[in-house]
Amino acid sequence: MTHRPRRAWAAARKAVLLVLLTALAVVISLPFFWNVTASFKPLDEIQADRWIPRNWQPENYLVVLGLRTPPGFGAKALNISFGRWYFNSLFIAAWVTLLQVTTSAMAAFAFSRLTWPGRDKLFFLYLGTLMIPGLVVAIPNFGLMFKLGFYNSYSGLIVPGAFTAFGTFMLRQFMLGIPRSLDEAAEIDGAGPLRVFLDVILPLTTPGVLTLAIFIFLGNWGSFFWPLIMIKDEHLRTLPIGMLVFNSSYSSQTNLLMAGSLLNTLPVLVLFIALQRFVVRGIQLGAVKG
Repeated sequence: MTHRPRRAWAAARKAVLLVLLTALAVVISLPFFWNVTASFKPLDEIQADRWIPRNWQPENYLVVLGLRTPPGFGAKALNISFGRWYFNSLFIAAWVTLLQVTTSAMAAFAFSRLTWPGRDKLFFLYLGTLMIPGLVVAIPNFGLMFKLGFYNSYSGLIVPGAFTAFGTFMLRQFMLGIPRSLDEAAEIDGAGPLRVFLDVILPLTTPGVLTLAIFIFLGNWGSFFWPLIMIKDEHLRTLPIGMLVFNSSYSSQTNLLMAGSLLNTLPVLVLFIALQRFVVRGIQLGAVKG
């Protein structure tokens, strides 16, 4: 008989918690919901109290994509190259993600599975670079990219982001949880360090690699400061820089700004929703060590 009150109390507590979490989710989602509805509104309905537009205007997205000119702006909309900005952001974020994941995985393998003099001291020294603010190294990096001839190019946006101490630390923690017996078994079969890394360690670190790849891609997709100082040509602009230009061109067109911001956010939302289970699994596995 004593178990029934406990079960009822536990069920009631779960129900209250569910209601609170649902209410919190609704409150957090309200700004995004307003962003979506405002992107479909005519300009004269933006200041209205209605959340749902009376006259849906999907043409806002055609204006943002440069396929239609808004009334009163002449040919100005043709200077907005949203498709090009999308390509630049995707191209740069994909390459930085690939290079960072590759270098981080190789460095993590060297710091976790191989034995060599000064390994741990060098790792902590490398890890200490995380304490240096990005603004401090921005000027030296800019000068280096300029001397290498990478200024105002894709290389100048990709090469500085090819290495990360955070990614190395994260994947090292994953690899430390893999039993050493697997390395020894592979070495007995004649596998060298490269084969052990590619065929044994890397497949077992897949959740961590995917988690790191998502973090890197999301971070570079929204990168603003570095592209702002490295790029001057219009055809090399990324989405954050393009949105700055878009805002200066259509600052009074709130509905167009909302459509542009939604197009900017949509790929990130789709990527996170599609791969969120890998993020959760990767964080869980990274927190447990054998």
